[in-house]
Parts: sequence; C-alpha cells; structure tokens
Amino acid sequence: MSTRPRRHSGVRQRRFSKAEYYQLGELGLFNGQRVELIEGRLMVHSPQNALHASAIYETMIALQQAFGPAYLVRCQLSLDLGPTSEPEPDLAVVGGPASLYRQAHPTTAVLVVEVSDTSLTHDRRKGGLYARAGIAEYWIVNLVHRQIEMYRLPIADVNEPFGHIYASRSDSQVGGTVSPLALPSASLAVAQMIP
Repeated sequence: MSTRPRRHSGVRQRRFSKAEYYQLGELGLFNGQRVELIEGRLMVHSPQNALHASAIYETMIALQQAFGPAYLVRCQLSLDLGPTSEPEPDLAVVGGPASLYRQAHPTTAVLVVEVSDTSLTHDRRKGGLYARAGIAEYWIVNLVHRQIEMYRLPIADVNEPFGHIYASRSDSQVGGTVSPLALPSASLAVAQMIP
C-alpha cells in the first residue's frame, strides 16, 4: 500500500451563494441573459422561441382569470428558496397583494408552472427543488407532448437530486381540463395553455 499523499484534480466546481449571485448581477455579468441560481449553480436559459413565449402568456391569462385578485400570477420572477437557490419559474401563483413582495421575494407559492419545450429534462428535475420547498403543486406545460404534467404531494426522497420528489403525477392532454389544488372548483382547459 502506497503512503504517498493522494493528489486531487486541479479542477473543482465552484458554487455561489445568493449574496455572490446578486453581486455578479450588480456588476453587469448577466446583462441581457435570463439566469437563475439553483443549488449554487448559475443556470443560463436559452432565448425563448415564439411558441414558448405564447404558452407562458396564455397560461398566465388562464391562471389570472381562475385565481382572481386575491392572488398574484408572477411571470419569470424570483422565488427565494434558501441561501443557494433562487429560481425564476415561468409562472408562480402567490398570495397577494403585490406590496408583500416589495422588500423580499416570495418564499413559497400555491402553484409553480414551467413551460417546457427544449428544457423538459431540466424542468422535471427542477420539480424536486420545488418539492423540497414544500410547494404543494407543480405543473409542467409540456409543449413537446402537448400535455400538462401535474405534480403533487411533495415528499422526502434521498435518492433524488434535491432530496425530495412529488409522490403524485398526472397528465392531462389537449382536450382535457386541469384544476389547481388551491382552487379545486376551477376548471382550466389544457388547450388554452398550449397554443
């Protein structure tokens, strides 16, 4: 057995804190880019194509109509999920009024929605982050398969990247309807959210 000290690779991964993330933004590093902090990693998003942008808009309108003025539907704005994660989901439904968030981003939501075409694998994995935060419901507007994936019942699971997962998944195709957990009397047409 060798007694030589073990050499480590000269390359290592560097994670960022939320404070460092904000400092980089203030320095102008992210100008013109959509960036979010996920577990200390900087995630840079590709520019949106027209279909993706249309689906975000249509879904936002559907959610605003369903939830009404007691809730805010925030579009691509930050959620504060701890010291190393500040995702910017496509949509997050949070309790109002807007004045609650003048000094700090919301730390939870009743529903988070990601619209997905080229980022489907990433968005499915990201669900574990929302589950860990205790967000009761997460939807993926899946433009690839033209369906809405509804994830519910967040639970701990040490085998998952973020240590949590949603225990329930159901899909609704174009032609069907979906009802948010926080508003079970509402019935939203899937076709309205998938152009």
